[in-house]
Amino acid sequence: MLTILGFAMIATFLVLIMMKKMSPIAALVLIPALFCVFVGKGAKLGDYVIEGVTGLAPTAAMLMFAIVYFGVMIDVGLFDPIVRGILKFAKADPMRIVVGTAILAAIVSLDGDGSTTFMITVSAMYPLYKRLKMSLVVMTGVAAMANGVMNTLPWGGPTARAATALKVDASEIFVPMIPALAVGLLAVVVLSYFLGLRERKRLGVLTLDQVLVEEKAEEKATETVLVGAGSGAGGTGKDAVATGGSGSGADAEDDDEDEKKRFQVLDPNRPTLRPKLYWFNALLTVALLTCMIMEWLPIPVLFLLGAALVLTVNFPHIPDQKARLAAHADNVLNVSGMVFAAAVFTGVLQGTGMVDHMAKWMVDVIPEGMGPHMALVTGILSLPLTYFMSNDGFYFGVLPVLAEAGAAHGVTPLEMARASLVGQPLHMSSPLVPAVYVLVGMAKVEFGDHTRFVVKWAALTCLVILAAGLLFGII
Repeated sequence: MLTILGFAMIATFLVLIMMKKMSPIAALVLIPALFCVFVGKGAKLGDYVIEGVTGLAPTAAMLMFAIVYFGVMIDVGLFDPIVRGILKFAKADPMRIVVGTAILAAIVSLDGDGSTTFMITVSAMYPLYKRLKMSLVVMTGVAAMANGVMNTLPWGGPTARAATALKVDASEIFVPMIPALAVGLLAVVVLSYFLGLRERKRLGVLTLDQVLVEEKAEEKATETVLVGAGSGAGGTGKDAVATGGSGSGADAEDDDEDEKKRFQVLDPNRPTLRPKLYWFNALLTVALLTCMIMEWLPIPVLFLLGAALVLTVNFPHIPDQKARLAAHADNVLNVSGMVFAAAVFTGVLQGTGMVDHMAKWMVDVIPEGMGPHMALVTGILSLPLTYFMSNDGFYFGVLPVLAEAGAAHGVTPLEMARASLVGQPLHMSSPLVPAVYVLVGMAKVEFGDHTRFVVKWAALTCLVILAAGLLFGII
């Protein structure tokens, strides 16, 4: 019964958010609460939620201060040279931009933290996609897949969990998997190439000058509409709609102001720029990421210290600091709220025992004759299981059971551990991964739209890695 309810809860959540019948935050909170009552454990809902929130509190704290940190770095111009460099290389060619997104996400993923990767990638690439009117779900999908492949790094999490669960060395899991993972990363780049060609066919190829000229023309047209709508001399709401508006002058003005704020990354005259402090900010960021990789301090502490330091140095006056915090409060609230909402979902899923029953059912349905091929089975199961449950639930709850079944047929724990990494490109878009809400939140993409786009391509990438592992004899 718990197995059925567990799958029903996840399916209900996915259907409602993909059909946009509920917001992700509302669905993450209300659906598990309802199913907790169905299970007959409504009295323990508070305990489950507190346990889930306690487990995700460090992640929420890290995201809050990391958003402030990178938001301020965007304000002061740290990523401007990156965006300009990509523009110069890509020449406003959508194909090159999409491929550049995959490569940038893969490189930044070396720090082992998905949230940081998404914040840096979206910060650098978002203005480019918006300026060229490219599909933002292409950006989020490519970034998630590239990060998913790189998430298998020993310090990324899954490899360490697999090593701990099966009591093997992490390097013995990861190093032999490098060729298969390299093929997977190449598959993401190739996929990015074809997605970019599709965007190029839709939009064409422009030069940066053409893009900027078009933007100025649009701004001038918008100003004309606003003046006409508010002058009272023949400027009616109907005129505004005919000219390209979609509502009142006040609404159009709000939208225009919002877009201006979002296009500021390349504005060379914005007041928040700190060119004299560029190298300080760059070195501070490198130092912070180095400390993160070396694990000298917990990540939440690093970003808390980093955010305080970058605000103090770049904006020594308190009113300016308050203004920067206010500017990024929307992102902070959205992302941290999503994380705490996800804590309700995971808390109920684990507290009621649904995860354990789902895992046991999945293991029980494996035919006896598949025993000698348990590594292949594990690789295939890693796609849905790491999508529908947390990495902790899969690696500590399911993998040991699968490994035990494989051991009875001569399959080594190392093979099982390597196969368990296959599903990570899909896992990074799971609704149970806090980092994905950073990605879609900063990109202003609906989670349902991102899911519809990325699932099929991420699953394909996983299967490519699995096939490469089998071909090379790694799995």
